[in-house]
Amino acid sequence: MKTLYLLLLGLLVAGSLHAQQPTEKQLANWLKRFPAADTNKDGKLSVAEARAFQAKRRQQQNRGQRGTPRQFAVDPGWAKAPEFPRHALMYKSVAELKELGSIRSFPKAKGVLRIVGTGHSFMMPGYRTLPAICKAAGFEQPLHLHTSGGITGSTRYKWEQENGIFQFDKRPHPVLLPSIANAKWEAMMWGPYINDQPAYYLCWMDFCLKYNQGMRFYLSDAWPQLYQLGPNPPKSEKTLTAEVWQRLGKQRNVQSKPLVDALNKKHPGTVFIMPTSDAMVLAAEYYLRGKLPGVQGLHKSVGGKDRSLWSDRLGHLGPGFDRLEGYVFYATLYGRSPELIKGDISFGRNQEYPGRELDRTFRKIAWQAVINHPLSGVKDKDGNGVRD
Repeated sequence: MKTLYLLLLGLLVAGSLHAQQPTEKQLANWLKRFPAADTNKDGKLSVAEARAFQAKRRQQQNRGQRGTPRQFAVDPGWAKAPEFPRHALMYKSVAELKELGSIRSFPKAKGVLRIVGTGHSFMMPGYRTLPAICKAAGFEQPLHLHTSGGITGSTRYKWEQENGIFQFDKRPHPVLLPSIANAKWEAMMWGPYINDQPAYYLCWMDFCLKYNQGMRFYLSDAWPQLYQLGPNPPKSEKTLTAEVWQRLGKQRNVQSKPLVDALNKKHPGTVFIMPTSDAMVLAAEYYLRGKLPGVQGLHKSVGGKDRSLWSDRLGHLGPGFDRLEGYVFYATLYGRSPELIKGDISFGRNQEYPGRELDRTFRKIAWQAVINHPLSGVKDKDGNGVRD
């Protein structure tokens, strides 16, 4: 019989539950990690409940919902952070880390940030378009990423995975840690996840700053999602007014601020928000005023239009809006308006949509979102398109 960790891992990746019976101790430990599996709420986990829980997760995967649970257990070891199991890779020497993974490094270029990052599908649109935007601005963007979908792209998950702790006990998968310790970096980027705690970010910050003093950290705040409206989804886009998007956006801001404040309390002046949420709220307002040429709807899952701001109920961006996220990333990281970039940018996709006018509108929206967000670290009081 496999160990408990392999059993848990099998569940997480929808692997098969062993035909032979797990022990009572295994079921009890399993229950601690996955309390939602106890469907009759008797405080005990039966084999039938365990198999039913696994089957439910498989159904979620088949519906394209893998990696997006809103209720999940976190290993109790996180309560001891910043102390972690002694076999965590974070405790290895620079030389040992160098032997554990390939090292990515980039030469220093004036004014250019060498960036490492984690993230999920909400970050990928911006990660995909940022290099093209930077190239159009006159430089190559050094970028080293460790990403995957949903919860598996969260900062907590990636820390456990890279270090070989908790659900990855003694099975590390180092992608960023060896390079962070053995090369020079100026910034790290993250995507947020549900129920994020400061400890999930501080571990990354402490490790980065140990080897690269002066690094800055950038957290995307994602954007409003339909689940914020409650269990009954809207039946028509007519109910999705500008006031609704503003309210949902404010909820996002309220959620982000305590986290950023906690991180800056330990490492003052190092953490900033990349305000993708405010940018998408502004985009919704522009659409409702008829100022997003070529965009056909607000939310495809509500209005059914392909060229919408959002493409599905989970809240992924609609076609073309990867540019808007990339422009927000660029504006926050470099403190320059994308409007200053001359000419069109080749993103290697549909050359007809977004059109030039819509692309220029995205650049304008991104800069307005960035300079008006109190946690972006970017102000432009003189209006010249460059950080004051």
